[in-house]
Amino acid sequence: MDIRQQIEELGDQLTPTERKLTSVLLADYPFAGLEPIQDLSKRAHISAPSISRFVNKLGCAGFQEFQQRLVQELKHGSKSPIDLKTDSAIDHKAPLVSYLSRIDKLNAGLIDCVTPAQFTRICDLLCDPRRRIFMIGGRMSDSIADFFVKHLRQIRKDVFHIPSSREFWPEYLLRMRPKDVVLMIDFRRYQPNLALLSERVQARKGQTIFITDKWISPAAKGASELVSIPIESGTLWDSYLPAFALVEALLVPLAERDWEATKNRIAEWDNLRDVPQNAEAE
Repeated sequence: MDIRQQIEELGDQLTPTERKLTSVLLADYPFAGLEPIQDLSKRAHISAPSISRFVNKLGCAGFQEFQQRLVQELKHGSKSPIDLKTDSAIDHKAPLVSYLSRIDKLNAGLIDCVTPAQFTRICDLLCDPRRRIFMIGGRMSDSIADFFVKHLRQIRKDVFHIPSSREFWPEYLLRMRPKDVVLMIDFRRYQPNLALLSERVQARKGQTIFITDKWISPAAKGASELVSIPIESGTLWDSYLPAFALVEALLVPLAERDWEATKNRIAEWDNLRDVPQNAEAE
């Protein structure tokens, strides 16, 4: 079990002082825990000895061991398919059934990663017509952002897909207004330049929704909403199906909150997209 899960499981067992500390740790996980204990003490407004007692509750002999565990978690975030390959990943007599059973477990785990309250907050942000919506993903996960953008554009206006090349970022950053939303998707092995984009979005007072794995992309630092979802399929490839499931689950309420407006937009969209038969003949 990683540190984040341990903290969340402690729940009601925490003292008021410890809750202040865990709020700081989880708001900027795992990076807040890698700061010197004196800096963390100032940020959380609690004493260093109180922090030491808390990490003892997590089974750590001291703050140094606590930080070593966080570093190990970060290392897991850089594993390649070669590192993940095992000798008996699936049942080769029934590979499809074997793999799908693994995916079922991942999707079931998604329920524990996104609370109903957080799901509603994310919907509120993406539904707000006063906010422009921007999306981008990593080297592989950008396909999920692209999927989300193409659907959301049919539901509402002002939805943009930020290109992966930094050369084009200024155009989108210049369009961005305070409180506009940037949804980023990044899984291990993380996309380094997304951290730079995230910093620039926050400097322009944009709000970020970040979908990542349990090891947390470095670019997620300071995110307004952080969703860490299960991706470990037990094979050499991490699975992005839970991320697609989350996106599809979001699209349903986003479309249905104002169904009349959505229906009219889709109808007009289809009308403009359709090509008259005589034009096709030409």
